[in-house]
Amino acid sequence: MYSTPMQVIDSSAALAAFCRRQAGASYLTVDTEFMRDKTYWPQLCLVQVAGPDEAAAIDPLAPGIDLAPLLALMADAGVLKVFHAARQDIEIFVNLMGSVPAPLFDTQVAAMVCGFGDAVSYETLAGRLAGAHIDKSSRFTDWAHRPLTERQLQYALTDVVPLRTVYEKLAQRLASTKRSHWLAEEMATLTDPATYRQDPQEAWRRFKIRSNNRKLLALVRELAAWRETAAQQRNLPRNRLLRDESILEIAAHAPATVAELARSRGLGRGFAEGKLGGELLAAVQRALALPESAYPEPPPRREPPPGIGPLVDLLRVLLKLRCEENDVAQKLVADTEDLEMIAADDMAPVRALQGWRGALFGKDALDLKHGRLALTAAGKRIKLVRLAAASEAAQ
Repeated sequence: MYSTPMQVIDSSAALAAFCRRQAGASYLTVDTEFMRDKTYWPQLCLVQVAGPDEAAAIDPLAPGIDLAPLLALMADAGVLKVFHAARQDIEIFVNLMGSVPAPLFDTQVAAMVCGFGDAVSYETLAGRLAGAHIDKSSRFTDWAHRPLTERQLQYALTDVVPLRTVYEKLAQRLASTKRSHWLAEEMATLTDPATYRQDPQEAWRRFKIRSNNRKLLALVRELAAWRETAAQQRNLPRNRLLRDESILEIAAHAPATVAELARSRGLGRGFAEGKLGGELLAAVQRALALPESAYPEPPPRREPPPGIGPLVDLLRVLLKLRCEENDVAQKLVADTEDLEMIAADDMAPVRALQGWRGALFGKDALDLKHGRLALTAAGKRIKLVRLAAASEAAQ
């Protein structure tokens, strides 16, 4: 199906030799297969790497294999690492090597910059740019089972070999449209190590809490931090240890005894009387012992001013128009919350009013808001009308 030879690497010597051959490449395409349905940390099961002349499926589960050469290659600043939808792959490498593979290129992000829509799939890009058909029937296979089948390996091959053509064509588009700096801005989050830190003290922010009671928030924070730490230590999915709704119920009732804890929904007496139950009660007591000054502040609730709905709708039309004209994904420029903030405040702290987004959309958004720009229909198309006279009269 592909001319690039594919090999399975299951020994340290073979991996070291392969990585030496790739060390001079200008870029490599990379993908991973992992399992995490039963674990907190993703279990790496396969790493696919395609260089200029060969591709390899590296088996990290092979007995005694030393991944150090691969991790050194991922850290080599002279070799660009190309992924598609890289976030989960990067998390795995950060856990293995303590840093983000660099430099980095995400074809999903680049495709958004190049007008392929929001969160475009790899199948779509591979088909449109590389003429490759991606069979995703092996996506949910058990990658931890050995031996791997030929079908699994073929699937693994298609995740990195066509990606080379996808990358090259996207890079050409970025260069021809002079949008490489747009991509650099978007890659900043992916390359920030903080993106991949799992801070237990921040775990409570994932909860949707409809209360401004700071004492309740302190309880949720402490319980969520306990669960995150316990899940990490035991390498268990957090919801397998304790579900979100159980945390919210325990925080609401603040049980002080095993009997009270056992009455919580989703918990039994066995859990309450065991080690986890004791840790959970201790977390409740830690939260209750905090001074009020140590309680967390409620997350800010931003309520749009009344009556701005029609203006937000106009801004949404303008956003769609400007993004279609410039062949860029709307999601990359602004979302509904950004539009609401712009409608309410000319100085809103949103990216849509800054940099290339400001030039593409933000300035027009403010002009539309203040009557210096109008939208009109011309047949089946929407057109922008500059209202210079109205602008001068207003001054």
